[in-house]
Amino acid sequence: MSDAEVFTIDIARSPAEVFAYGTDPTTFQEWQSDVVEARMISGTPREVGSRFSTTRRVGPADRTMTQEVVEADVPNRWVVRGIDGPIRPGMTVTIDPIDGGAGSRVTFALSFEGQGIGVALLPMVRSAARKGAPVSYQALKDVLESGG
Repeated sequence: MSDAEVFTIDIARSPAEVFAYGTDPTTFQEWQSDVVEARMISGTPREVGSRFSTTRRVGPADRTMTQEVVEADVPNRWVVRGIDGPIRPGMTVTIDPIDGGAGSRVTFALSFEGQGIGVALLPMVRSAARKGAPVSYQALKDVLESGG
């Protein structure tokens, strides 16, 4: 995953709890402020080959993209990649137990691939991700630690 933006956050919840909530696209709207809608298209978030769509607010417009689960090692690692559109995000989530398994160190590696016009948009998209992703990850921590 070249040019990946890597973020790490500790969450006071078990890896199983973090994995179940944080890798379920149907919860993305609860902790990612730019997500307008997310839904499963096929399978479940824990099945390789499953697909989901995410609609995000990008500036004044909503953009929908489809992603596919390419690796699901519950509760340790989840990898997805974009399969359509001019900007195709890739995400690797790694969850390591801390505090004897009561907590989790979560590492997010976010990358983007441009197709066609998307190549020119990559610097802007990466910059927005550098600013917005840490806010989303803090929101994930806040939701999980408050019992969400």
